[in-house]
Amino acid sequence: MNTWKSLIKEDPTDWLLEPDNPSVRYSTLRDILDKPETDPEVKEAKDLIMETGVVPKILAKQKDGYWESLENFYVNTKYRGTVWTLLVLAELYADGKNDCIQKACSTLLDYSQDCESGGFSYSGSKEKGGDHNKVLPCLAGNMVWSLIRFGFLEDPQVQKGIDWITTYQQFDDGVSKPPTGWPYTREQCWGRHTCHMGVVKAVKALSEIPVEKRSHPVKHTIKNGVEFLLNHHIHKRSHDLSRVSKPEWLEFGFPLMWNTDILEILDILTGLEYTDERMREAVDVVISKQDKNGRWNLEKTYNGRVQVNIEQKGKPSKWVTLRAVKVLKRYSQY
Repeated sequence: MNTWKSLIKEDPTDWLLEPDNPSVRYSTLRDILDKPETDPEVKEAKDLIMETGVVPKILAKQKDGYWESLENFYVNTKYRGTVWTLLVLAELYADGKNDCIQKACSTLLDYSQDCESGGFSYSGSKEKGGDHNKVLPCLAGNMVWSLIRFGFLEDPQVQKGIDWITTYQQFDDGVSKPPTGWPYTREQCWGRHTCHMGVVKAVKALSEIPVEKRSHPVKHTIKNGVEFLLNHHIHKRSHDLSRVSKPEWLEFGFPLMWNTDILEILDILTGLEYTDERMREAVDVVISKQDKNGRWNLEKTYNGRVQVNIEQKGKPSKWVTLRAVKVLKRYSQY
């Protein structure tokens, strides 16, 4: 088996460790160099995430527990509202103990979570919670993942969100008749073929749960979700593997919001210690997209629509490179 360094043209580790991006530096120390959380360099980098760079700029724009408009947390302020901004902060490894983040998580749970089912809705109010008829699977996955990363795993409401995923998430592949009734009336999310993004975000959320705390339903849902993604060879049409499902999944971005790409999917699967042969084509695509310096460009971005822009489109991206190196490192060692 090749080592990950044999798969890249130049080692970008020193570049990723530069202090200008403490979030990338933190993850590189931990996930590439395998330093423990107790290591002084790791602790220093983690502390600096909240002091320099993008995270403090985002937090400075928060009002009392929300960004932009309190009730328009998803739609009218896309991608500047509370839902999206919390997701970005979670991706940046922001500290969930921070008061601003704690308040925003409480706002999200009050306004977006459907009190009846535990799913997350794109519309709601504090009096009623999330609108029962506007729950989205990709949103549920993204919010559960963010809340777990912020340290809310044991919160009863987050547990309800996990239960929603394990109860309702489908992995239909256009073969059997899809289920009927709520929440399956939303055709673009379910239908005869389950939305790929919903599957990705569901598996991402459940994979954030420590292995020793995964219940049987969680393990079962992860297994089914992974098999769904592998049946598609990550980015292909499962019933015609000669065709790419969506060409945009071959363009790498950060953050990805509701969307996905093959790099995010491979990051999730290798994080779960999968190295199935059906991942090989997608891994080869990742290897092929590096530049001569072993770096990967930011090919799609939400810059101009988020609270604070992150990196520059068309230029080498530390975030994309970090994710690519993590994928290749894991894939080569399992």
